[in-house]
Amino acid sequence: MPTSYDIPEVLDRREGPYGEVVLRRHGELLQIIANGCFLMDTSDGRSERMLVDAALAALDDRPDPHVLIGGLGVGFSLAHAVANPRWGRITVVEREPAIIDWHRAGPLSALTAKALADPRTNILKTDLVGFVNETCATFDALCLDIDNGPDWTVTESNGGLYARTGLTSCARVLKPGGVLAVWSAKPSPEFEQSLANAGFQQVRTEEIPVARGVPDVVHLGVRPG
Repeated sequence: MPTSYDIPEVLDRREGPYGEVVLRRHGELLQIIANGCFLMDTSDGRSERMLVDAALAALDDRPDPHVLIGGLGVGFSLAHAVANPRWGRITVVEREPAIIDWHRAGPLSALTAKALADPRTNILKTDLVGFVNETCATFDALCLDIDNGPDWTVTESNGGLYARTGLTSCARVLKPGGVLAVWSAKPSPEFEQSLANAGFQQVRTEEIPVARGVPDVVHLGVRPG
């Protein structure tokens, strides 16, 4: 018989603008599920931290760079960015109101309360795909983690972000020499080629080893200029 430890406890379940989102506790871990698809949990965070570090390492030595983090998730990327004083401003785009609530006044606040209180942090409740298509703002780095990867999107509407039109929009909101970093649960040579075809330079993939299976990766490209 499974014990209560083995059965995830649903802490909150909501119908959001893009379907159902669920916050669960499984033992000591918090998990986010969207439309029945496991997104992430609080077990590790190495790859989410690498997403931010790899983008910063690929930048030149410009002062106070402004980073856009696409997807709040469990907050690993945000907390890690805030911990580095080199970032000048940190903007997070999150489309699910429930996830923002869980960070501001829910179980995830234990991970991000200090980061949310940092004066450099700004949380925008909006869809990332629409935001990069429409905003007039520009950024030094885009760190995107809204799907399980370019080939495994949470919703069909996200797919355009990884196509030529979406990558062109990402390049438009990047300052010259700015960096696009995209998290993925597995390597995607096709996406590397898409980055190159969209005009990004210094395209490469950095791997994060995992205990079993294929590694998590960060795809990187630099906007010319």
